[in-house]
Amino acid sequence: MSAGPGEALAGPDGALRCPWALSTEDYVAYHDEEWGRPVHGDEALFERLSLEAFQSGLSWITILRRRPGFRTAFAGFRIASVAVFTDVDRERLLADAGIIRNRAKIDATIANARVLADWAPGELDELIWSHAPDPATRPVPKTLADVPAVTDESTALSKALKKRGLRFVGPTTAYALMQACGLVDDHLATCVARSAL
Repeated sequence: MSAGPGEALAGPDGALRCPWALSTEDYVAYHDEEWGRPVHGDEALFERLSLEAFQSGLSWITILRRRPGFRTAFAGFRIASVAVFTDVDRERLLADAGIIRNRAKIDATIANARVLADWAPGELDELIWSHAPDPATRPVPKTLADVPAVTDESTALSKALKKRGLRFVGPTTAYALMQACGLVDDHLATCVARSAL
């Protein structure tokens, strides 16, 4: 019996996975080892928030494959280091072929680091995770059609981050962050990664 539209599909090893995960080996590894697993820590979350902002309008595989370049270019996403980037750093980033050279997104990443540098340790982690919905209230998605792009929680998270001065954090970006960092589990019901969480 073949899978219907948007249902989990068998990967090279025969295990069922979310269909988006099977287009490249990079996606299989990201899906199996990272996506949907809880991420904590201000700098880890700053990295994910920044990468989700860079992804806006692009495919995630583009960002995933350039992640090592982003980590090098943005000082390992250490908030204190990025917060003191200068105009020289901005020009360096705009010339760096290892990242996405989008001025608005580069400026937002630097500006966000400057905002976060004034927060107490753990404050970003606490703010983001305070918007995690109760898993008991969320239906388990059976197909990709059951997975939203925006939720009430992601809209609230977006508003909270913007109110605190962060940029490039719209509701869709906030929801992608929630998915990637394990605030929600959007692995399909029959996906092997759901049972591994």
